[in-house]
Amino acid sequence: MLAPEAGVKAGRSRMSVDAPTLVKFQVNFAMCQFFGLFAALLFRYYLHPSKTSHIIRHVVVTLLGLHFAVFCFGRYAIHFLGEVILLYCVMVTVHVKNVHKYSFLIAMTYLTICQIIRVYVLDGEEQSADFSGPLMVITQKVTKLAFELHDGLARDEKELNLSQKRLAVRRIPSLLEYVSYHLNFMGILAGPLNSFNDYITFMEGRNFEVGQTHLANGKEKKVHPLNEPSPLRAVGWKMLICTMCVFMHLSLKEEFPVAHNNDDDFIIKTAMPMRLLYLYISLLACRPKYYFAWTIADAINNAAGFGFNGYDHRGKARWDLASNLNIVKIEFATSMKMFIDNWNIQTAVWLKEVCYDRCPFNPTLMTFLLSAVWHGVYPGYYFTFMTGMFMTLAARAVRSNLRSYFLVSSAWKVFYDVVTWVTTQVVVSYTVAPFVLPFMGLSLKFYRSWHFGLHIIAIALILVLPKKPKCASNEQKRLQVIKPTETMYNCNGHQNGQAPTDNNQNHRMKID
Repeated sequence: MLAPEAGVKAGRSRMSVDAPTLVKFQVNFAMCQFFGLFAALLFRYYLHPSKTSHIIRHVVVTLLGLHFAVFCFGRYAIHFLGEVILLYCVMVTVHVKNVHKYSFLIAMTYLTICQIIRVYVLDGEEQSADFSGPLMVITQKVTKLAFELHDGLARDEKELNLSQKRLAVRRIPSLLEYVSYHLNFMGILAGPLNSFNDYITFMEGRNFEVGQTHLANGKEKKVHPLNEPSPLRAVGWKMLICTMCVFMHLSLKEEFPVAHNNDDDFIIKTAMPMRLLYLYISLLACRPKYYFAWTIADAINNAAGFGFNGYDHRGKARWDLASNLNIVKIEFATSMKMFIDNWNIQTAVWLKEVCYDRCPFNPTLMTFLLSAVWHGVYPGYYFTFMTGMFMTLAARAVRSNLRSYFLVSSAWKVFYDVVTWVTTQVVVSYTVAPFVLPFMGLSLKFYRSWHFGLHIIAIALILVLPKKPKCASNEQKRLQVIKPTETMYNCNGHQNGQAPTDNNQNHRMKID
């Protein structure tokens, strides 16, 4: 383990070496995604399911995906194809009762080894910058499919919840389907994660067969659209968001570097309120690049015709089946749960499906630990996710004990929302700073500069505040089963009567 001073020096050295490679990767990534958007529009028009077979569609999206991967990562793209072929062999040779276990173990091991090699062996080498990023999404897909295959072929129907029944895969995919699902050009670089069933439905042209609209009285009416809804409005809106994100990233990144939070003079001479404000702004300045990457990836999928999610209560087409974030709810989150639910949504879906819902003990701890391991081997990642676990448990304790006292009037409710928004933004910034300052020395120096203050407060709240009575928790669960649409409204902002079919809104981690 490096001493803090040595860690700071090592961190600065590695960052300076990686900068040119990182810039080149970002340029290549942007070029591929913009070309991918154009290719998706052509794919939807010229290779529409009514004009060509789904086999040709699978071949085209796979070849384009591999081309994008080689263009961005060179010879390291072999790892993407290698993991997919390896896990397909596991899937067809291991019994379905154990396929999810072997697939998860092998995929996570492969990913971790590649991350170690990239960080500690290939550090700064040309085209090695973050080739583990696409590998992380592929790992999500292979493990998600393995669990869904296990649910569909090895478990009794009565053991499955509603979402597991919908996502369960009832047959072994062909090699072409499997490779296409993992390596298609719409998702090879930045996802988003999606279910195998949804992907195959799209590739075979069945995703527009039946749409759903919702009447005012809450009853659903199935509608067979005369024409396929166009994704151009949704794509245009998302590209506008991407443009704004690029502008914000270029404007704020250099003005508010996160590393300045660790500057000795800044720590000594700046008052704590100003340090908190700078911490918030500097972490806010980091988010637009993620907003850009996930939004343009979503737009590419929509442009190709994937992502249609039925109709809302006004009869307008929804293109949010695989959306990965909700920017408004992130920036105005009034709880850790609200922030987590709307940030990297599909990863939260995956964590809940493969870990939280199935872990026999302490699912919250194991879910945060899995998230840290999946993200990589930098110490700062573990600082972030372990801190996040304490903050989540503390937020749950505070909310369950105090929130009801502020619901007596609208004025008190507004006051509560303002206070919890400020608190959430500070806590999130404090929690994720080591993620951006990932080396041991940098992470420890940051938390030491704050005397581990929020850690101490969070642990004290967890220990001091009484736990919510089990009967109340059981009553909440009962109500969630009886009134699922109300739960969806509270968590996701949808009106009662809407019954989303996508993964985003049925797979939230129950951390509130």
